[in-house]
Amino acid sequence: MTFNPDADLSTNTTRRRGRNAAIAGGTGVGVLGLIALIAGPLLGIDLTGLLGGGTSTGGSGSDSGSSVIENCDTGQDANENVDCRMAGAQVALDAFWEDNVEGYVPPTLTVVDGATSTQCGTASNAVGPFYCPPEQGVYLDPTFFSLMQQQFGASAGNLAQLYIVGHEWGHHIQNIVGTMDQYPNNGTGEGSNGVRMELQADCYAGAWIGRISEQTDADGTPYLQPTTEEQRRDALDAAAAVGDDHIQEMSGVSNPDSWTHGSSEQRQYWFALGYSEGLGVCAETFTRSVDDLDP
Repeated sequence: MTFNPDADLSTNTTRRRGRNAAIAGGTGVGVLGLIALIAGPLLGIDLTGLLGGGTSTGGSGSDSGSSVIENCDTGQDANENVDCRMAGAQVALDAFWEDNVEGYVPPTLTVVDGATSTQCGTASNAVGPFYCPPEQGVYLDPTFFSLMQQQFGASAGNLAQLYIVGHEWGHHIQNIVGTMDQYPNNGTGEGSNGVRMELQADCYAGAWIGRISEQTDADGTPYLQPTTEEQRRDALDAAAAVGDDHIQEMSGVSNPDSWTHGSSEQRQYWFALGYSEGLGVCAETFTRSVDDLDP
């Protein structure tokens, strides 16, 4: 996934917080810990207990204040620097959702340097990117992508990274339009609201990526170039890696009644469906029967 080098990204409001915290995922993490690292970003769940990295409750963590990310003004900056790539994703996502949600209010995006406190607990690369509803904010530590590549063999390519951010933006949309209130947590399992919520966020991310070259800056320059088939395969592979069935298989258990986010096949299906058919189909994650959530 490539930003157009001349695209104007100077309108981004991405900030950086936290520093000097140990990076999770060093040697000796093991299979379950590696899966936890993969699962965290797309699902927005705390897995630090599995990694020995602390807890997501309370306000713990190293927090040195907040500052605006500088020198992330062009698409070329986004192509060369992962922090700027996240800032560019913010600009493109806001443009997409402004066109599709009346009265859209953008979330904040915070790039975490080490660890920082939030109302939803500590944000770090051990937790993975997540959405914090009371703050209407997305948090992520870009070093997480390196951990995916180095320790799990995941490509974590540019489009996979944007898919991760787009998924968390999807949770913001669910928050501001009332989906989270309409379908509150009702436990676990294949037909639970939690699974349907995650599949819808995957669908939202796919819908955005399907239209990713349509958002433009003030001069009419598209922020991003059209996706390639190889890039889309990378994003689908990322979706498969965080399926509940895959995670359970790697940890040696199998219990669909405990699912909270959907199977690998379901996650790929809803991402692809959003990509091909657009936002309108994403509401069906809550109206289809359990059997029809599968391809």
